[in-house]
Amino acid sequence: MLTPQIFKANDIRGIVGTQWDLKGAQALGQAYGQLLNSPKIVLGRDMRLTSPEIRQAFIDGVTSVGVCVVDVGLASTDELWFASGRLDLPGVQITSSHNPSSYNGLKFCLPGAKPVTSGFLASLAESARAIDAGRAVACSADTGVVEHHDILPEYVSYLLTLVDCCNCRPLKVVVDAGNGMAGLTAPAVLERINVEVIGLYIDLDGHFPNHAPNPLEPQNLRDAQEAVRANNADLAFVFDGDADRVFVIDEQGQVVAPSAITAMIAVDELAKEPGGVIVVNTITSSAVTQIVEEHGGRVVQSKVGHTYMKALMASHNAIFGGEHSAHYYFRDFFGADTGMLAALHVLAVLGRADRPLSAVVRNFTRFVGSGEINSEVGDQAAAMSMVAEAFGGEAEVVWDDGVKIIGDDWWISLRPSNTEPLLRLNVEARDTDQMAALRDGVLGLISQA
Repeated sequence: MLTPQIFKANDIRGIVGTQWDLKGAQALGQAYGQLLNSPKIVLGRDMRLTSPEIRQAFIDGVTSVGVCVVDVGLASTDELWFASGRLDLPGVQITSSHNPSSYNGLKFCLPGAKPVTSGFLASLAESARAIDAGRAVACSADTGVVEHHDILPEYVSYLLTLVDCCNCRPLKVVVDAGNGMAGLTAPAVLERINVEVIGLYIDLDGHFPNHAPNPLEPQNLRDAQEAVRANNADLAFVFDGDADRVFVIDEQGQVVAPSAITAMIAVDELAKEPGGVIVVNTITSSAVTQIVEEHGGRVVQSKVGHTYMKALMASHNAIFGGEHSAHYYFRDFFGADTGMLAALHVLAVLGRADRPLSAVVRNFTRFVGSGEINSEVGDQAAAMSMVAEAFGGEAEVVWDDGVKIIGDDWWISLRPSNTEPLLRLNVEARDTDQMAALRDGVLGLISQA
């Protein structure tokens, strides 16, 4: 079973047993193996309850068409990107990122952790559904073999060559792994540097017994916020389920906007390579562009989504990229997104500073943002057109990624989700009152659609 709704813009994800099943996973493995021009792939999986059986079904499919598998076992998604880059193999990660425990999915990359294209994903969907429905037969005279490779030690060592944390002051950091894959990777990295770690929900548990693995939802940050204050910690990191994203909380227990982290890391990277390119998405704060240009860099804007971000990182040889959703991309990490490397950069910047994190990030914050607000809307196109007509006026209206309306010191972004049946609203303005007026005006309009 492979229902159409599991095929997203950047990956595959859906409810196991309802939207896809093991037979479908095997068909995906067969189709993936046939589409590749590679005799071997690298495969990782997260700790979700269904990941072991999906792993086996996918391996059965891949090897049945003569493709061999390097199995790295339990891994974060960025660990799988690293494995693809290090081994120069196409990669597949079994994960459903921040989704509830009933979900699972697949993320793909080409050799060197390069992104797959929308055309590749469309071909994969068509071929896999034909195999699953019995309309096509996948076969090979040879059967691929499976080898196992523990990539974690290499991943840890490589990350620590990219950021100098050796001359930093000691820091106390809370790490909330949310029972996800950061429970494997974060302790292995942080035990190698001068930080005291207070771990929350480090045990790998696909039931997610403590909170959902989605740091975009404020309620999933509260435990880390309380732990920072209770332990007088310098900061906290909250990872999503597959650990390719990280949210940062300051010493006061306040969430640091991902745009501020993007600007902070961009400045740090531009100090090493003046004039470099930084990639941001359409709903990154305008402050990032201002700050990057003030430090001699150049900004390139991408649609939201890791496939688009990675493609622009590669085509512009960008040194760094950041998204509002706390995905951070590094040229030195094969152009891929990694929550752990972003966390190391934050530790390095803070460790060199003689101020708390709240004071450090103040230099990178110039506007007030609404945060992402999701609404279920029946006619998404009509809602976006209504908002564009109401707020366009003399503002610039851009339809590259949903609709973005850009004023002199404010903007509104309204776009369909890549993974869920939602419209996502983001608003930024010079002050709180202006932001709230724009936000409430848009929400009032789309509630009528």
